[in-house]
Amino acid sequence: MPRVLEPIILDKLRAKGCVVIEGPKWCGKSTTGRRYAKTIVELGITKVNELYRTYSDMGDPSLFKGEKPLMYDEWQNIPELWDSVRTEIDRTGLRGQFILTGSATPPENENRHPGTGRIAKLVMRPMSLWESNESTGEVSLTELFYGKTVISGTNKYTLDRLAYLVCRGGWPEIMIDDEQTALQAAFDYVSTLITEDITRLKGLKCDPQRAAAILKAYARSISQAAKLTTIKGDVEANDDTIDPRTLESYITAFERMFVIQDVEAWSPSLRSKSTVRSANTRQFVDPSIATAALGITPNDLVSDLKTFGFMFESLATRDLRVYAESLGGKVYQYHDNTGLEADLIIHFLIGPMSGKWGAIEVKLGGDKYIEEGAKHLLTLRERVNTEKMKAPTFLMVVTGTQHAYRRPDDVYVVPLACLKN
Repeated sequence: MPRVLEPIILDKLRAKGCVVIEGPKWCGKSTTGRRYAKTIVELGITKVNELYRTYSDMGDPSLFKGEKPLMYDEWQNIPELWDSVRTEIDRTGLRGQFILTGSATPPENENRHPGTGRIAKLVMRPMSLWESNESTGEVSLTELFYGKTVISGTNKYTLDRLAYLVCRGGWPEIMIDDEQTALQAAFDYVSTLITEDITRLKGLKCDPQRAAAILKAYARSISQAAKLTTIKGDVEANDDTIDPRTLESYITAFERMFVIQDVEAWSPSLRSKSTVRSANTRQFVDPSIATAALGITPNDLVSDLKTFGFMFESLATRDLRVYAESLGGKVYQYHDNTGLEADLIIHFLIGPMSGKWGAIEVKLGGDKYIEEGAKHLLTLRERVNTEKMKAPTFLMVVTGTQHAYRRPDDVYVVPLACLKN
C-alpha cells in the first residue's frame, strides 16, 4: 500500500545527505524506508546494536559499511549516530547516503548539531483512509487549495462502519486481518506501550499503572483544549495524588514516542479585538489509542454520539495532518475568547502555496451541526484582516454524512471518506 509520504522521501534523498523518518511504533516507517535503502542495519536487535555502538564509540569506518542509501532502523538507540552521520555527509558531500528511522526521539542534547542543510526530518503517521483504500478520494485537498470550486463525492460508510474505523486505527499490519483481530490490535498496542515501550526511554522511571491512568485521562480530553490541571484531576480521581512534574514527565514521554500529538493554536491577524486562546487541543496520533485506553468498542461509540464526535474529530485530524503535511502545510486549531472556533486550520508558511490557508470544522453528522460549523467558519472569515494576510482559500465542514457538495454560501461539506491529499 503506497504512502503519501513516499514522493517526499524521494525528493529529500535527492536534496539531502540523510532523511530521518520519525513516527509512532508500528506506523510503517521501517517498511517504507526499506523500499529506498540498499543496506539495512536493525539497531532494535540487541547484538546488532552492541556491534554498531562499538563502531560508533571507536569511530570505526565499519559504522558506514554497505551500499548506500544505508538505513539505520531505530536509530535513537544510538543517539551519537546523528553527529556521526552529519560528519560523514560533510566529509563526502554526497546526497542520499542515509535513512534514519525512529519510533522515539532521543533525549535532548544541547551539543548535538541540528543537521541543518544536511538532514531532512519527516513525520510518518498511521495510515489515512485514503492510504488504506477506505476513502474514495473524490475530493482532493490539493485541488481545493488550487481553486477548484466544483466538488462531488459519496461516502459509502454507515455510522457503524465509521465507528469501526475509529477503533481499528490506521496501523498498516492489521489491514489484512479479520475485523475482530484488527480491533484487538489497538488494545495490544496500548498494553505494550505502557508496560514496555515507555520504560525503555532514558531518564524516566515508569509505573505502568500510572502510565495507563494518564493515558486514560488524556483520552477523556481528546479533541478538547483541556488544561493540564483538568487532566491531573482526572488522573487523581482514579489514582493517587500525582505531582504536576510527574504528570508532565509522562506526557513528555508519550510525546517523544509520537503517541501524543496535540494540535497547536493558530494566531491569525484579526480585524476584531478577540483574544486568541493559546491552549493546544489534546490529541493522539491515532484515535484507536484513545478508544483502547478507555476500553471503548465501536458499539459503545454508536451508543454515545457525543464521545463518537470527539473520536471522529481525532480521526479527521489524523487524516488531514497526513494530507496537509504531504503538501508542505501544517495543521492548527483556532479558538478565541468569544467562543468562536475552527477545529482545524491548514496553513502553508513556505513553498508554492505559501500564505494559503483553509479552515475546517469537523461534525460527525446532522444538518443542525453542519449549519453550526458553517456559521463558525463564515464568522472567522469575516474576522480575519485580509489587509495583513490572505483570505481563506476554502471553508469546509468535514463530516460522516453521505454526500460532498458546495453550499450556496461557498462552504464545502465533505465526508472524511471522500478526501485525499
